[in-house]
Amino acid sequence: MGVLVLLPHAISSVTILNILILTLLYAGLSQAWNILGGYCGQISLGNALYFGIGAYTSTLLLTHLGASPWFGMVVGGTIAAGLALLIGWPLFRLKGHYFVIATIVIAEGALLLFQSWPWVGGTLGIYIPFLGDSWTMLQFQTAKLPFYYVALGYAALLWLVTYTVDGGKLGHYWRAIKDNPEAAQSLGVKIFPTKMQAAALSAFFTGVGGAFYAQFVSYIDPESVMNFQISLLMTLPAVLGGLGTLWGPVVGAAVLIPVSELTRSYIGGSGQGLDLIFYGGLIMVIALLKPEGIVGLWADFTRRRRQSRPSLASQKVTP
Repeated sequence: MGVLVLLPHAISSVTILNILILTLLYAGLSQAWNILGGYCGQISLGNALYFGIGAYTSTLLLTHLGASPWFGMVVGGTIAAGLALLIGWPLFRLKGHYFVIATIVIAEGALLLFQSWPWVGGTLGIYIPFLGDSWTMLQFQTAKLPFYYVALGYAALLWLVTYTVDGGKLGHYWRAIKDNPEAAQSLGVKIFPTKMQAAALSAFFTGVGGAFYAQFVSYIDPESVMNFQISLLMTLPAVLGGLGTLWGPVVGAAVLIPVSELTRSYIGGSGQGLDLIFYGGLIMVIALLKPEGIVGLWADFTRRRRQSRPSLASQKVTP
């Protein structure tokens, strides 16, 4: 953590600092997604809905009422959690790919709704007025460093929440539901309420991330905060790093987001889609080598290294 605190002071490039901010943001967002998809086994590809709800709630509260974005984060996260409970009520009765498809349909429906809703700016979106450099309003005209530390705090908070829940009773319930719902239910685990708790917690922190992103870019529209690609960018770091693991989303985001941003910057403008090929190829290689992700690869490496040490020591022993 100390390295991450001092790291931005050694960076002079604004581009690199922006990439670091996005990496930390998506590390937190992917950790939030991992609560529902990785630990509880409910694969959702519609979390962009909660991200957008958080972004729009915070922005509308600021532009119409002058409310602080910090307040907007809490309200946006709360509304996102409430919406997740409302959506989860019918959706958690679906299983497998039916649940996945339903989350996509609802998120895409919300995207179309916001595109045609004049009160939220429609397709034109909303510009966030600059009110002066201020921590209270989370606005900084030129400095990017404050946004870095907010993103770092967000990612660290999600890690801490996941760590706490993972070691508690609720975390064991989630893993039991993921592995075998019928067996978990036979042991007294209440399946439906437990899934709803995971959905609400995941959506709340996703909405908080959306509110932060709105302040960071100072402009939102449906395509920038509710697009299907955002849902994928929340999902893939956890898949790449390791589903249902504490460090998986962090490691996955540390690899995927910089690679994605740099390849898009340097070769994305060619019109050949080479950045997307590279992006997808990386996922495929990891999936083929180790479905458990990078964390699984590292665990295998360390285990083999420990197992090889006694044999090496025995070879040095002379009779």
